Amino acid sequence: MIATSEFKKGRKLEIDGAPCEILECSHYKPGKGGAFMRTKYRNLLTGAVVETNFRSGLKFPRPDLEVREMQYLYNEGDGYAFMDMTTYDQISMPTDIVGDKGGFLKEASAYRVMLYEGRPLDLELSGSVVLEVTMTDPGVKGDTVTGATKPATLETGLVVNVPLFIEEGNMIKVNTDTGEYLGRE
Repeated sequence: MIATSEFKKGRKLEIDGAPCEILECSHYKPGKGGAFMRTKYRNLLTGAVVETNFRSGLKFPRPDLEVREMQYLYNEGDGYAFMDMTTYDQISMPTDIVGDKGGFLKEASAYRVMLYEGRPLDLELSGSVVLEVTMTDPGVKGDTVTGATKPATLETGLVVNVPLFIEEGNMIKVNTDTGEYLGRE
C-alpha cells in the first residue's frame, strides 16, 4: 500500500481500480481543517489527467504493473509489433500509446515495455538514441555560420534540425525527450 505521505512525481498507484501515475503533488496544510495532498495524476489506461485532493493518511494499492524487455520488430501502420525476449510472444502496441516515441524506434533494438494485466501501457526509451541521416541538403564548404541549422531526415523517418556540416550517412545522437540534435557519433 502507498500512503499519501509517500506521493512523489512518477510514483505509480491504483486509484478507483485503474493504474495511475502521479504527475505533480504537494502537501497542503490549511489554517483550519486537516492536511491534504494536492495531486495531479494520469490514468494509464485512458490517458486522462485528473487534479484532486487526497486527505493525509489515505492508502492506495500498488498496481499490477510489469516491465519487460522487448524487441521492436516493425511498424504495422496502426501499431508497433514487439516481441518478448524470453518467451518470444509478440504483442502489438497501438500508435496512440507509442505517440511521438515511434520516431525513435529502431528495428531489432530492445526497449522496456510496461504491461498492466498483459496489456501494453507505456514504452520507456533511453535518454538519447543514435540514428543515421538518410536525407539532407549537402553541406557547402565555407558554410560555418554559428548556430545555423538545416532539416535532416533520419532512418526512422524522424526529421531533426542539424548543423550545416552534417551530411547523408552520418550517425547522429538525438535527445528522445526533446527531439533535438545532440552531436555526431
